Amino acid sequence: MRLKLLLASVAALAVTSAAAAQTQPAPAQQQGPIEVDIDQGVLRPLQIAIAPFSGQYGAEIAGVVSGDLRRSGFFEPLNPASFIETGLTVANAPNFAQWTAIGAQAVLYGSVTPRPDGRNDVGFRLYDPYRQCQLVSYQFTATPEQWRRIAHKIADVVYQRMTGESGFFDTRVIYVAESGTQLNKLSRLAIVDQDGYNPVYLTQGDEVIMSPRFSASSPDEITYVALGRDYSRIYLYNLTTGRRESLGEFDGQVLAPRFSNDGSRVAFSIIRGGNTDIYVMNLRTRQLSRLTSDPGIDTSPSFSPDGSMIAFTSDRSGSARIYVMRADGSGQRAVSRGGGLYTAPSWSPRGDLIAFTKQSGGQFHIGVMNASGGGERILSSSYFEEGPSWAPNGRYIMFARQTRGGDTRLWTVDLSGRVVGQAGYEGRGSDPAWSPLLDAPPANLGLNQGADSCPS
Repeated sequence: MRLKLLLASVAALAVTSAAAAQTQPAPAQQQGPIEVDIDQGVLRPLQIAIAPFSGQYGAEIAGVVSGDLRRSGFFEPLNPASFIETGLTVANAPNFAQWTAIGAQAVLYGSVTPRPDGRNDVGFRLYDPYRQCQLVSYQFTATPEQWRRIAHKIADVVYQRMTGESGFFDTRVIYVAESGTQLNKLSRLAIVDQDGYNPVYLTQGDEVIMSPRFSASSPDEITYVALGRDYSRIYLYNLTTGRRESLGEFDGQVLAPRFSNDGSRVAFSIIRGGNTDIYVMNLRTRQLSRLTSDPGIDTSPSFSPDGSMIAFTSDRSGSARIYVMRADGSGQRAVSRGGGLYTAPSWSPRGDLIAFTKQSGGQFHIGVMNASGGGERILSSSYFEEGPSWAPNGRYIMFARQTRGGDTRLWTVDLSGRVVGQAGYEGRGSDPAWSPLLDAPPANLGLNQGADSCPS
């Protein structure tokens, strides 16, 4: 019973029989409304006009960019029916007065131009119509089939230019896709674009899948636990090659693997002899080191971004709390201070916060605390929610939420706790993990290109 409480990503340790695969629902074409908690102040998103791009897939690109920015909570794309000026081209600046007249605080437009080699140049500009200057001018080149990824990359550029923080739209999410009934449940490892499109199933449902995680150093490398009828294994899986490799056979049940940020190590738990402890494996040498030896249950390790510390859950004090230790296992100390049960710690990519699941007051909560344990804030609460995973910019958290008597779905919340909504993928799923950015962002965002560029 203690272990069930500690493993926020594990509904049960028993292996259930596999069921026939069921078709997962397609992502919603329109996102549900963003929930805004007005008790924390009025959120005033930036009014941005996103004109349809000209050329192949131009209107579709503008639609994806609009959806990405809207879900962030920082932007409110204006209805194109309100636009006075049409036919914008990247060769010319917009008519600023016609955009300020409809309240646009930023104007984005672009074009798709075919190249002789079959690829497309997708150029775009972002203007501040009140200051009457250009914020961004940039161009991506890709095959026509990559138009959705290019749209996400454009949204990342706009988000970074307007907020000063890295974007998170050109990313993917791995999770455990669920189908069937409680008594005959099928779980498959799945991956999907962050907006819910292009779901792909990586396993066939003949194993119970738990704890998928990305390597922060490579968006192509993941790890997860697979349970069969007589085994539990930790796998490394390369998304590009499809190669799957086991970390080896262990004397005991393995749980909750997590990469170090440089991808050189994997920390995980082993249940052995009635005890659960944390181990770390060097992936180059395959040397295994034991980090904890307390009689309590120690699980769910999460490395700090610099790899020097590990957060984990332990009930050694009598109830589940968040602990931290050095990466060699020394200096173990509790950091969570409130009442309730704390599980599933996840260190922010920025290194300043640890996200967690908390059970108290008859509800489950997703929250964050300082790495030292202070400044605890609850971001989301409901009947049941678990498994927080950070976006690569450290601004948003994805988690699984279940309503009373309902199915488990993927949700997101921003760091303020004001912007909460169901993630784009509408199928049943749990235990999400957010990838790093698929590509490094542009070095200069196209700043200071042109006589009308805004001052830096």
